[in-house]
Amino acid sequence: MTVPIVSVPPAPTAPRVASAPLSNSSPEIVYPDSDGQPMADNTRQFDTIVMIQGGLAALFASRPDVFVAGDLLWYPVEGSNTIRAAPDAMVVFGRPPGYRGSYKQWCEDGLAPQVAFEVLSPGNTRAEMTRKRQFYERYGVEEYYEYDPDRGQLRGWLRRKDRLEPIARMENWVSPRLGVRFTLEGVDLVLYRPDGRRFETFVELEQRAETERQRAETERQRAETERQRGREEGLQQALERLTATGIAEDQARRLLGLE
Repeated sequence: MTVPIVSVPPAPTAPRVASAPLSNSSPEIVYPDSDGQPMADNTRQFDTIVMIQGGLAALFASRPDVFVAGDLLWYPVEGSNTIRAAPDAMVVFGRPPGYRGSYKQWCEDGLAPQVAFEVLSPGNTRAEMTRKRQFYERYGVEEYYEYDPDRGQLRGWLRRKDRLEPIARMENWVSPRLGVRFTLEGVDLVLYRPDGRRFETFVELEQRAETERQRAETERQRAETERQRGREEGLQQALERLTATGIAEDQARRLLGLE
């Protein structure tokens, strides 16, 4: 018996998959918005930081080209998330206000903060503060101010060429950039705006607002009393004129709506 030969088609060839090229790109660098450190270690330090940052924000509130921040991480060098600082308060002229998770200098026209503040806590060491000042000196800060609320010590540095040079006398010093005057009342730092008004805490602002509300209410009541007195005097004069013409007083009072 002859067995027919059946041709078997060849097995299909699997499609070739092009191998993916090896990537030469570096992993994306993350710039954290927090360094995990508290803004302040005690209420005195916190109140001072808020007073400085809030006062500066209020001072430049009408300026569309001034950015004020407190305890915001500043990254001066693109490509490094370890070169960073978080001044207790900082001011950048030439940048708009608004939200930022951090201040990445290369995203801000390359502008470094021109003014930086640090408020010391009991845990800050002199070596630590020296490193901070050297950082600000290296990365372009023009004015740097350092205040120790526990000791009532105020120090400042001003840029001359590539160095931050100590300011010889801080009492009544006026910041070239801010126009703000510095002074100490006892151990307390007091800052004055260019118009002579002092920076206030939220409590002081609320107390002043309440005083203004009370003054306005007193003035309103005084004006109302004067208005009522004037009305009564006018009615009395009208009553006298009517009775002088021979009209009975009770009729005159009815005519004037007094009864």
